[in-house]
Amino acid sequence: MAGKAKKCILIVEDDIHIAEGLMLNLSLQGYDVVLAADGPSGLQKYKAVNPHLIILDIMLPGIDGLSVLQSIRLVDDRLPILILSAKAASDDIVRGLSYGVDDYLSKPFNLEELLLRVNRLLKRAEWSDETMDGDAAAVENIYRFGDNTIDFTTGIAECEMGKVSLTEQEMKLLRLFIANFGHPLPRGKILEVGWGYSRKISSRTVDNFIVRLRKYFEKDPKNPRHFISVRSVGYQFNPLSGSGFRDADGIVKKL
Repeated sequence: MAGKAKKCILIVEDDIHIAEGLMLNLSLQGYDVVLAADGPSGLQKYKAVNPHLIILDIMLPGIDGLSVLQSIRLVDDRLPILILSAKAASDDIVRGLSYGVDDYLSKPFNLEELLLRVNRLLKRAEWSDETMDGDAAAVENIYRFGDNTIDFTTGIAECEMGKVSLTEQEMKLLRLFIANFGHPLPRGKILEVGWGYSRKISSRTVDNFIVRLRKYFEKDPKNPRHFISVRSVGYQFNPLSGSGFRDADGIVKKL
């Protein structure tokens, strides 16, 4: 890797022996390595160091690895993520793939195989960066539902209030609802994935954000059609017909 800037790898793993062993071997390969021992610190370090790749355990303290994966995918769907976990059941693998993981390796693992997979994922990410069509990517970030349009590239929404400049957190929450449209989301899950809080934390933060989203996107915020309260659970997003991301020809890909 001489002459090139070092790639940064974030390891989110609560087993200190595994974490330190991976850190040593990846460092010997020329990578910069950052460790996090639980879900919340993993999300914090992801934001702080902007890694090129993440090695992620599933069974983590605070927030589980799949929720960490979901939270990252709300803001970055191209960062290579490799799940490294003792949970090798097929349903866990399917869930990880459905949430956007790039690769999956079960414990105990072969170190040489892990290093090869890391190298392959990083090379694939470089190729993707070189060949990505920026205009097409921007078009895919335009989402329509009802009479509302959200441009996730610019952060501008054309909605019932006119043009609104969305905050980063509002866009993250909207992506979470869009990804789970038609399914009730418990408040705890919204806090965990949307904010990186432990489910044990009780907060009215979600309710306050829903009030804001209804003000933006509902014709009648007191009788919402899109952001619905689900008694004793949380909230559900109903985009209704004709909704989806606009493709390169301007045609809406319906949900």
